[in-house]
Amino acid sequence: MTRKILHGLHPASYQHPFDRKALAALQKMPGLPLLLKKINEYGIDRLLRLQTLGNEFRVNPRNFPKLHNALVETCQILDEPLPDLYLYRGTGHINTYAVGVEKPLIGVNLETLEWLEEEELLFVLGHEIARIKGKYLTYQQLAVVMPFLKNAISTTTLGFGGLAANGLEVALYNWIVMAKLTADRAGLLACQDIDVAIASLMKLGGLPGEYLTPEVTQDFMQQAREFQFQELDGLDQVTKIFSFMEYRIPWHVMRASELLKWVETGEYSQWLQSDPSQQPQATEQPENVKDWDFLGNW
Repeated sequence: MTRKILHGLHPASYQHPFDRKALAALQKMPGLPLLLKKINEYGIDRLLRLQTLGNEFRVNPRNFPKLHNALVETCQILDEPLPDLYLYRGTGHINTYAVGVEKPLIGVNLETLEWLEEEELLFVLGHEIARIKGKYLTYQQLAVVMPFLKNAISTTTLGFGGLAANGLEVALYNWIVMAKLTADRAGLLACQDIDVAIASLMKLGGLPGEYLTPEVTQDFMQQAREFQFQELDGLDQVTKIFSFMEYRIPWHVMRASELLKWVETGEYSQWLQSDPSQQPQATEQPENVKDWDFLGNW
C-alpha cells in the first residue's frame, strides 16, 4: 500500500473539537501556571527522560527493525523529525508513551512489538507523534507527576485543597482523554486504513490478535457506532469525574466511535485528498468555548 506523505502537516488541521475545547478550558484554569513552574523547577522533563535512558532498550535498525522501520515511515508520513525510540518490558497489555518536551522520545512495551502488525504500529506510533507534534507533552507530563506535585506544593498558598476546589486536576485528566481523539486521528493519517485503526484500538483494549475474527470486529464496530456521549448526560458530575480521572485506561470503544464518525461522514476522505499544508488551522478559540462546561458538555 502506498501511503500519502502529508507534507506541511499542522496538528491544528486535524485536531478533534472535543480536544480543542477541553484544552482551552484547561489553559484558563487557576493554578496551572504554578504547576508548570514547579515542573521546570524540579527538572521533571529531564528526570522522565533520564528514567527512559537508564532503564530501557534503545531501538535501532539492527536490533528491532520492525519497530524502527515503522517509526521512520510514521514520521515521514506525518512530516515530523525522527525521535529516539525505546523498548521496555511487558506489562500484559499494549502501552506506549512520549516524554521530553525539549528532546522528545517514544517508549513502547514488548506487547506493542509482539501484538501489533507493521501497519498497526503506524497507528499507535502516529498516536505518540501527535503528542509531540501538537506540543502536548508538557501537560501530559503534568498528569504523570501530579501526585508528587500535589505534595510538593501542599505548603504553598494554593495547596491540594485549592487544586481540588478549582477543578484543575479534573480539567487536566478530562483533557487527556479528549486529546486521545486527536491522537487517534493522527494515527489514522499515518496508517491510512480505518480497518487497521480499528484493529489497533481493539488490541489496545486488551484483545489479542487471535480473537479478532470478522464477526468480533463487526460487533465491536457496531458497539462503537452505538456509543454516544449524550448517554453521559444523565450521570451526575461525581460519576463523570471519577470515570474520566481514570485517564490511563484505553477508552477504546469511545475512541473508535469518534474515529468512525470522522470516516463515515466523509470528512477524513476529504481531508486526505486535499493538500495538508493548505488545511484550515482551526487555531482560533472554538465557538462558545467561554461557556463550555467540561463537566456538562461531553
